[in-house]
Amino acid sequence: MEKDDIGLWSKIKEDFSLPKKNDPALYTRFEVFFNYPGVWAVVNYRVANILYKKGFKRFARFLSGASQILTNIDIHPACYIGRRVFIDHGFGVVIGQTAIVNDDVLIYQGVTLGGVSLSCGKRHPTVHSFTTIGAGAKVLGDITIGKHAKIGANSVVVENVKANCTAIGVPARVVRQKRRTKTDEISLDHNVLPDISKQMFAYLIKRVAILEHAVKIQDNIDVSKEDEELEKIYKNFITAMQQ
Repeated sequence: MEKDDIGLWSKIKEDFSLPKKNDPALYTRFEVFFNYPGVWAVVNYRVANILYKKGFKRFARFLSGASQILTNIDIHPACYIGRRVFIDHGFGVVIGQTAIVNDDVLIYQGVTLGGVSLSCGKRHPTVHSFTTIGAGAKVLGDITIGKHAKIGANSVVVENVKANCTAIGVPARVVRQKRRTKTDEISLDHNVLPDISKQMFAYLIKRVAILEHAVKIQDNIDVSKEDEELEKIYKNFITAMQQ
């Protein structure tokens, strides 16, 4: 958890400046007030969080509930959200009570930072700085997402992800570890993910072809006509996969 070194209004000012930095679709400041529910959800959270910590828990929960109705984003007022956290589009985002989201994290729509137990202790994820969490991803339990990590869209993460790693799948697995970045910045290239299904299909097709060839040679079976048809289908499939 990062140390809070600026006041509430300075944080809110930073929050409203994030769309211009992270979204090329923004043309005027006017749009921020009506087209960026993620910004409003974080701003409302900051006010509710202060009230919650000061003991006004019911009012804080009421404020977060009203914010949820307006933005369709559910952020518990007791969680921790650092500076410059940007929720892009945001609809359907859920951030649980004991979640910790450090500075400079990018969260897309449909993301859940949820719990997997009924314990009263820490039961939600900790997300370190400069992490990108793709649309629809579910990060569940008291796990840690390291600095500069990327979580692929619609992945379900139930184990720790180390710094500088990319995790995808259900359940998510680390499929790539990139070099350490020279500068601290949010990575917007969340679409650059390895296609492990494509690689597995290519392997299986080649393996089946080798086995068929071995069987034909051993049993002296003539399936040349069928083989020509399958070869055409195979070439079309490989061409499609390479595009």
